[in-house]
Amino acid sequence: MARFLSPSILLCAAVLLSACGEDAPPGSDPAKPAAFTATQVSTAQSLAAMPGFADQSGGGIFATATGEAVRLRLDGSRAALAAHPQNTAPLGAVRATFRLGPHSALVETDRGLFLADQGWLIEPLWQEVLGTGIVATAQTADGAAWIAHPTGLFQIQGGVLASLKLSGQPLTGITTMTAAPAEDGLAGLWFAREGKLNVVVASAPGVYQVRGTDAPLNGGETVQTLAGLGAGTGAPGEIWVLTSTRLLRRNTDGWSTVALPSRPEQLLGAGRYLWARAGDRLYTYDADAKVWGSAEGLPSGSVTLLAADESGCAWVRVGDQALAISQTPAPRVTGMHQGMLVVEDGLIVQAHLPPGSPPKSVHFQLEGQEVEATGPAFSMGGLEADGETLKAFSFTNLAPGGHTLGVVSRFEDGSEARRQMPFLYQPLTTTPSYARDIRPIHEARCAKCHTTSPGRPLNTYDLWKSNAQLINAAVRDLRMPADGPLDQQGIALIQRWVSSGALP
Repeated sequence: MARFLSPSILLCAAVLLSACGEDAPPGSDPAKPAAFTATQVSTAQSLAAMPGFADQSGGGIFATATGEAVRLRLDGSRAALAAHPQNTAPLGAVRATFRLGPHSALVETDRGLFLADQGWLIEPLWQEVLGTGIVATAQTADGAAWIAHPTGLFQIQGGVLASLKLSGQPLTGITTMTAAPAEDGLAGLWFAREGKLNVVVASAPGVYQVRGTDAPLNGGETVQTLAGLGAGTGAPGEIWVLTSTRLLRRNTDGWSTVALPSRPEQLLGAGRYLWARAGDRLYTYDADAKVWGSAEGLPSGSVTLLAADESGCAWVRVGDQALAISQTPAPRVTGMHQGMLVVEDGLIVQAHLPPGSPPKSVHFQLEGQEVEATGPAFSMGGLEADGETLKAFSFTNLAPGGHTLGVVSRFEDGSEARRQMPFLYQPLTTTPSYARDIRPIHEARCAKCHTTSPGRPLNTYDLWKSNAQLINAAVRDLRMPADGPLDQQGIALIQRWVSSGALP
């Protein structure tokens, strides 16, 4: 298995340390959560009180009380999830599930590790190198997935596993980890080690630096849990730190202590939302609205946070029941995920609504301006059936750069439920060809399985062309490559190549 490992990522040997704890304490931010009656979606599945994965399009992947991996839909019903036919190891009993990407997760069982992509559990080629015992995972702004393990800190990018080392030594002892901007605004990977806080930043492509931080930790105060919030419209991401004594937050205004009615014991961040559990109370923070809420109306019983997603929804276990809860029945979106790099002007985006009373209308918005209102489920972008007429809205005339797609459900009583999705638009300007665009993807990500075996042979242009529709579906649905999905630009290149005639 070692042949799949790349050389260790080069790391700057100097660790930058910042004094902390002796200066004036940060400003206090007294949170005043407003009570809200939680929107609830229940599931008949009995979920275990262990970490799960929440997909921002609804549902997620969790462990049942009997140790089985289960995939749930937006309405709480069970969806298909099966071992991939090429797996060599049995699945075993699930220990935990960790997020790797917007629609993919890493499932740890007592028999090994499995990538969960759509309806498959796929044995990664590097699983024997890493082994079980994962502490945490995170995905940074460059699309790389990171794994904290007792043997060190690892990065997965392009299907390759690499070890991050400091002065030739693995970074062991990490207890918690998340992605959030560093103090200077660079994309960062925050982690706690020996109770202290550090952040990894890329000083150059493929070159990483480990820094100390200016976190105002007092003597004896240790870091217990980290949660990162992503960037919003015109707002950078931020880091939240649960210590042994308090809750800290760092945004563009610097560090502050956040005073909830009681100190949290669990912390989860996704998109622009933070969830915190204190005893049997659940609090949520909307970083865009700058508003705290306190969930009411939940069943009685002990509460455990299982997972959270970018729509503001959290999956929880209350007593023996498993629920998805949110402040409002927020619309979900398929065809686009939060923070996505969009390269297709004809991208098809569809809105989906959680179960419950249907809204009066559903609207798409771009930068707050409504572009279509035909809901409750509809698509946006691309061409009509005649192949010439643009649909009500297309990305064709959208300027490259950062944008925000909004989906708004409006109800008869005048209330609204909103979903905001920042994204980056960088259209492809040329028609892809096999030789220039597709063959490099095949050689980098597909050749090791699709030259002669174990997968279908795809080592020539003719084989790619004759299997173009099958390849397109497998890549678009994130089922292939087997060691993890392509980045968004690679997926779009294949889709463009197929739709434009699969040119040589």
